[in-house]
Amino acid sequence: MAKKREKSKKPAGFTKGVLRLLILLVTSLLIFAALVLPELISQSNIPTGVGEASAQEILAPYSITFESKVLTERARMQAAAAVSPVYLPVDPSISRRNFETLNSVLYYISAVRKDSYGTQEQKLKDLAAISSIKLSSTVAEQLLEIDDQSWQEIETEARRVLEQVMRDTIRNDNVAQIRSNLPAVIDFSFGQDEAQIIIALVSPLITPTSLFSEEQTNLAREQARASIEPISRQIIAGEVVVRRGQIIREEDYEALNVFGLAKPVNQTDRIITNAVLTGIIAVITALYFIRRQDQPFFSIKALLVIASMFILFLALGRFLVVDRTIVPYLYPVAAFGLTLSIIFNLEIGIVMSLFLAILMVFDTTREAELGVFYLIPAVVGMLTIGRARRISAFLAAGLLTGVAAMAVVVAFRLGDTYTDLIGLTSLMASALINGLASGSLALLLQNVVSQILDVPTALQLLDVSRPDHPLLQYILRNAPGSYQHSLLVSNLAEQAAEAIGADRMLVRVGALFHDAGKANNPAFFIENQMKGKLDSHDNLDPATAAATIIQHVHDGVALAKKYRLPSRVIDFIREHHGTMLTLYQYSQATAAADDPESVNKALFTYPGPKPQSRETAILMLADGTEARSRSETPRSDDEIRALIRKTIDTYKNEGQLDATDLTLKDLSTIEESFFQTLQRSYHPRIQYPTLRTNGNADSNESNSAG
Repeated sequence: MAKKREKSKKPAGFTKGVLRLLILLVTSLLIFAALVLPELISQSNIPTGVGEASAQEILAPYSITFESKVLTERARMQAAAAVSPVYLPVDPSISRRNFETLNSVLYYISAVRKDSYGTQEQKLKDLAAISSIKLSSTVAEQLLEIDDQSWQEIETEARRVLEQVMRDTIRNDNVAQIRSNLPAVIDFSFGQDEAQIIIALVSPLITPTSLFSEEQTNLAREQARASIEPISRQIIAGEVVVRRGQIIREEDYEALNVFGLAKPVNQTDRIITNAVLTGIIAVITALYFIRRQDQPFFSIKALLVIASMFILFLALGRFLVVDRTIVPYLYPVAAFGLTLSIIFNLEIGIVMSLFLAILMVFDTTREAELGVFYLIPAVVGMLTIGRARRISAFLAAGLLTGVAAMAVVVAFRLGDTYTDLIGLTSLMASALINGLASGSLALLLQNVVSQILDVPTALQLLDVSRPDHPLLQYILRNAPGSYQHSLLVSNLAEQAAEAIGADRMLVRVGALFHDAGKANNPAFFIENQMKGKLDSHDNLDPATAAATIIQHVHDGVALAKKYRLPSRVIDFIREHHGTMLTLYQYSQATAAADDPESVNKALFTYPGPKPQSRETAILMLADGTEARSRSETPRSDDEIRALIRKTIDTYKNEGQLDATDLTLKDLSTIEESFFQTLQRSYHPRIQYPTLRTNGNADSNESNSAG
């Protein structure tokens, strides 16, 4: 039978393992998409070069002051362009050389004019052959036609004009102007044709006497560039860097580059780095949950809820929050960890908050600051809220979360050159709002998640444990003895639960409702019978009596479902007797039977199951201990200890505690807690003296001190 059971369990366990692996893989893929897609989508609308039109308005995600290479280079180019060309001092040798050239040309022309053997055509060719001065055909003909007297006058005037002009400083930029002013320098006694000849002879020989120095000019320009200090540009968070439809200028593109908003990053590298990080987180998560298989959050439904919440917080953050200015400091990330710590425990709240903080800020601006901002306040909130037994706990946790967030802002931003006083104040106010919003959101989320997972929260348990709860009122009216018994058991169990670190609130509420089914048939149970009229049901068939007693478990479950009690509370009703026998009725049946072995134990056995948690096991022990103490009424400490030990040993020997993780140390602690509680319950009473009136004893006697 055992082997068959093992074989039947393997497929179920294998299926659950596959489902958990599938949840991990799908969650990892969604995490990867949340990391990569926002960047891909935003890059599609971002300009990639100067001269393009921006498809969207781009705001500065944070304040920054940076050295603008574009503006600095522009200012340096303007300074260099403003430098005037540098010229060397006037070189007299240039004037002398030009004057000598003029004399040579005049001598050559005179020789051509005097050549009696040369024809007109030959003389024109000779004049055209002058290399230093290019004479037009018209001027050449005029030179041959004028008389000697006029030629001599022209020679003299040409020398005078060139000498006069070359005495001034001539540079490249004024050569043309000087040449154009030659007619004004020539003596007015010369006619128009003669003046044109003089200009033709002198003009080509007017050259710069003060030469341009490229080396010194470049040096002066470099000095001018060096004198320009680097230009810093400050952009305030939220400032418009580029407007929609604006043509991107060099300085705009530079600013976009500084913020990482211009050039599309190497998407292959981004995909690889995000995939690696996602893989690391997935492996660590898998190892963590494998090590915590005994925890409630290892169930399929719990894993789905945790994964869904994680993806929701991460996706909203990556798509809508992180790349903005103020919104990241308003995003209530701490609500995620607070919810997990309330529903499950502090450990998973911290672990999952750490993973969320890492993924939220990975490869974004101000990674360190936002990472600490999202993690530290969340941890503070989780440590503050505890089990969240009151609404005020959420307010306190939210307030302290906000204060911790403000402290993180001060730690990173105080003294930051990019953040002024107004900016610091705005961020601190946002941090405080963040904390309060986290507490409020956690209050909402814990209700939603608890309903989905059917895991009662402390607030729900407090609500159902109120004395005016309809089911408690039903028990009180119909079965007051069972109600009082439940109160005593709840006190006994709650103290023991606290002693071993179990959920005391859950134990108390479970104890209050564990015997709810007795309210349907209260007179059958001894605690609801009047003193002196006890009915031991000896007149009933033992099997019938046992079935009636066992029925209170089924009736209790039905009532609990009718009044919508949480499943964890219903577990206490199912498991508080485990699979124990109704021993009194079974003993009657075996005594009346000819063959005790023929008695069917199943007719006298509670349906169970055995306690599946420490909390339901504590209730079983407390219920049995209270019942024994009521029937045996121990009077001494030794009797109380013996009663408790006997009760615990009975359940332990019957294997009722095998499905729980109670240790021997836990059982020892529970035993001591029971003893302390019962010892106070069975304290000795004070015997009051008899009052006498006129020598007669008073008939109203008090035997105890209440």
